[in-house]
Amino acid sequence: MKIIGIIPARFASTRFPGKPLVDMLGQTMIQRVYNQVKKSKKLQQLVVATDEQRIYNHVLSFGGAACMTADNHPSGTDRCYEAMNKQIEKFDFAINIQGDEPFIDPNQIDLLCSSLSMQTELATLIQKIATLDQLNSPGEAKVVINKDKEAIYFSRSPIPFVQKFEQKDWLSKTTFYRHVGLYAYRADVLEKITKLSPSLLEKAESLEQLRWIENGFKIKTVETEMEESICIDTPEDLQKAIQILKALISQ
Repeated sequence: MKIIGIIPARFASTRFPGKPLVDMLGQTMIQRVYNQVKKSKKLQQLVVATDEQRIYNHVLSFGGAACMTADNHPSGTDRCYEAMNKQIEKFDFAINIQGDEPFIDPNQIDLLCSSLSMQTELATLIQKIATLDQLNSPGEAKVVINKDKEAIYFSRSPIPFVQKFEQKDWLSKTTFYRHVGLYAYRADVLEKITKLSPSLLEKAESLEQLRWIENGFKIKTVETEMEESICIDTPEDLQKAIQILKALISQ
């Protein structure tokens, strides 16, 4: 089974323009992400998919692989599809890896890769929710799964609703899961889902994976207990990440 890792990297960003190229103690964010992902043992190839010549040139300058993609893709999934098609080799699966997580654990990538078979259509990671803050945060996508550990639904709301108990007691009454934003797509399925029109549930929750479920695709979930990565969405997030990086370097 051949698996390619793809890191979508846009220069334009509403909250943080140019963030892939910001400096993090001598290396750019995209370089730190790339170097972390390269530690994966399960990927046969890794490429940065970008719409910006400066990012493309920079990735090549530190010895990475990159490809140029269109600047009008509505999502990272669409960018991954174009990038996969531009490769000379053919791959069975593509892994969509967030380009703004410089501390991503390569073991999480390997965990997801190890779960794949040719019967898998789509796969992603989930993690048990441990705090009420996580449960109630609209920034955390919650997921409910069936007996086969396939996703039934994703929501920004706390799901499932625990009847007859106050919310402060919910975590002790059932298991809640949060979505970890790492996706595996079987190559033929990736082509199909990029041709789907946005769905009603997707528009309501602003979660593109709901489009796939609404159209009958199965999303396999794999539970991870590994520490969650830090996502850099804003300049404030960057400063926090740099402080963490300084602490790691000084150890």
